[in-house]
Amino acid sequence: MEDQDQINNAALKEALESGIDLRQYSTQVEQKLRQVENASIQDYIKESRNITELHGQITACDQILERMEDMLQTFQSDLGSISSEIVHLQQQSVDMNLRLKNRQAVRGQLSQFVDDMTVPETMIRHIMETPVTEREFLEQLFTLDQKLSFVKEQSFREAKSCHDVNDVLEKLKVKSISKIREYLLQKIYQFRKPMTNFQVPQNAMLKYKFFYKFLVANEREVAREIRDDYIETMSKVYFSYFKSYSARLMKLQFEEGPTKDDLLAADEAAARSLFARPALKHRATVFSLGARGDVLTSLEAAVIVPHAAHKADTRYPFESLFRSVQYALVDNACREYLFLAEFFMVHGSAAQDLFASVMGKTLHNLAKSVDVLVVDCYDSIGLFLCIHLIHRYQLMCHKRAVPALDKYWDMLLNLLWPKFCHIMELNIASVRQCDPSKLGTIDVRPHYITRRYAEFSAALVGINESFPSERVNRLLAQLQAELENFILRLAAEFSRRKEQLIFLINNYDMMLGVIMERTKDNSKESESFRDLLAVRTAEYVEEILAPHFGGLMQLVRDAEAMVERADMDALRAEERRITTLVRSFAANWKKSLEDINNEIMRSFTNFRNGTNILQDALKQLILFYNRFQKILGLQALKNLPVRGEAINIHHIMVEVKKYKPNY
Repeated sequence: MEDQDQINNAALKEALESGIDLRQYSTQVEQKLRQVENASIQDYIKESRNITELHGQITACDQILERMEDMLQTFQSDLGSISSEIVHLQQQSVDMNLRLKNRQAVRGQLSQFVDDMTVPETMIRHIMETPVTEREFLEQLFTLDQKLSFVKEQSFREAKSCHDVNDVLEKLKVKSISKIREYLLQKIYQFRKPMTNFQVPQNAMLKYKFFYKFLVANEREVAREIRDDYIETMSKVYFSYFKSYSARLMKLQFEEGPTKDDLLAADEAAARSLFARPALKHRATVFSLGARGDVLTSLEAAVIVPHAAHKADTRYPFESLFRSVQYALVDNACREYLFLAEFFMVHGSAAQDLFASVMGKTLHNLAKSVDVLVVDCYDSIGLFLCIHLIHRYQLMCHKRAVPALDKYWDMLLNLLWPKFCHIMELNIASVRQCDPSKLGTIDVRPHYITRRYAEFSAALVGINESFPSERVNRLLAQLQAELENFILRLAAEFSRRKEQLIFLINNYDMMLGVIMERTKDNSKESESFRDLLAVRTAEYVEEILAPHFGGLMQLVRDAEAMVERADMDALRAEERRITTLVRSFAANWKKSLEDINNEIMRSFTNFRNGTNILQDALKQLILFYNRFQKILGLQALKNLPVRGEAINIHHIMVEVKKYKPNY
């Protein structure tokens, strides 16, 4: 519109500028418009036919579109009905799927029900005809057990189909129970045959342990009969076997054993007298362990065979026979307990009660036989070994998950401990009451009573290391205290102090050596005797040096006291004494060393101990002489004439090296 206005304005402006009359110009414009209109009309007239045809075509198109609209509306209506039909079909499909699933579920349960309820011919044939040891019988027995349980369950639900199979299943059950009972009783009777290996029938019964489970589930009376028959049979078998075995085994014990008179402080001279009982033969000494301790490391060694040992005329100590009986018991009892738990399906206290029914008489008889032997037994080491055998076998049973023998072990320990403690108290009392004056001649060598004690103490300490017992530690402490007092009483029999010290050192050294050799760790006993040995050795060193260098040693002590008091006048007053000691030492020190060496080597039975004491004495001498030289070097003694005559300490050290130990 704005453009048109600009054109008109431009035309008008042009007309005004050209000076044309506007009315004339308007007339011209109207003429031109009229001409254009006429020309346009002529064009329409020329194209009238085409326009008519176009109108006809447009009308035809409108009709076609109208028909198509009707058709599409029809299609839309049809599609709406189809959609509703599809939804209906989907609903029908869901319903049909649900009905199919329900029917399949019912069909599966019904099929399983029919399978569980029916009794196939195969089952009937195998149950009736196949031996119980065949695999087919066992498989069909499993199936029969399941069917019996199923029918029993359905009968509570009043399923009518149960009446159709009850009779057949009952007959099959009766037949199965009859065959199983006969088989199990036959296996149980095999235990009664002499020389039967118990493991063979037990393994056979375990292979078919389902038989007993079937009996428990379907005929408890027969199951009880089987269990009672097994208990009665095995109780008699084990009782007879162990009673016979232990009786024959104990005949292999050494004919002579320690008696109540075989104590630590027993007098050897009395033992060798005319009226004393003869010395024991074919046994270890009463107080030493020796190879007897090997019994603790051979727990699972083969048991002793009585007839073979009797034929070879072999004898054994008490603990070896005890080990053989107890290991045979452990081996059989563990296997029996595990069999009872697995075959008879019992656990915990029920398994232990059943085990007690089988092994109770046997255990009581074994405990009684041990009690009889312990009454007259005075072999303390043998009893202590037996106690530790019990600890180890109890641990072995626990590792095998067999707690059923715990009460039996406690019963044996209650028999052994009081006897062992009684023998220990007898030994303690014997040492306490021993009168050294009645022991005859005593020399400085280790006494036989202290040697007995050393062997005995080392044996008990060595055994006690694995399973420490506070009770044994207390008894050993009491025995050690009495022994230390006894050694002091023995030493008092010597009139000279040097002999007393030699005697004490020899005995302490011997006991310390034996105890350290036989035990693994540093025991209280070894620590105590080490301290006592050190104290007595230090005192002896003073005694052995005194005759040769006592004056020198005393002078050193006196002079050091004067120096400490700053009393130099008193020190100068000792010049004459110092001069005498310097010249005496220079003249005799080598001979004195030789005399000390000879005396020590003669006095001590243990060369190593004697050499160590000699070294301690020489060290003590060097220390004193070094202190003596320091005194000579004091300003107060600078004018002493004999200072130059003093032996140089290096010369003494060179001489001392000659006595250096070469072990």
